[in-house]
Amino acid sequence: MSTTSKRFDEIAVALALIMTGGLWLAPSGLIPEGTWLAGAGLILLGLNAARYVRGIKASGFGVALGLVAFASGVGRVLGRELPFWPALLIVLGVALVVKTAVAPRKSEGAPGAL
Repeated sequence: MSTTSKRFDEIAVALALIMTGGLWLAPSGLIPEGTWLAGAGLILLGLNAARYVRGIKASGFGVALGLVAFASGVGRVLGRELPFWPALLIVLGVALVVKTAVAPRKSEGAPGAL
């Protein structure tokens, strides 16, 4: 892992801790339910965007998790429930299908090919 990637990870963890602490300090009922989930999604998406901009490979899992978390959080804030776990499983399943479909194929007769 590069030094820059490690720094990005540390900044993302720090932002998550700051967000969590800030939300816990807010008076009950002031912050809508789903705010933490939306914030966590934004942090994950921002982390992977920063990696991409700096030429570091972004995490497909992190992007998928960030998208689902953000969508679920915003849905809760707006009063529309998007079930987090089922949505995450669907997104991950679609990502695996797409990744497998576009991956270069091994030649049929090559050792280790199925």
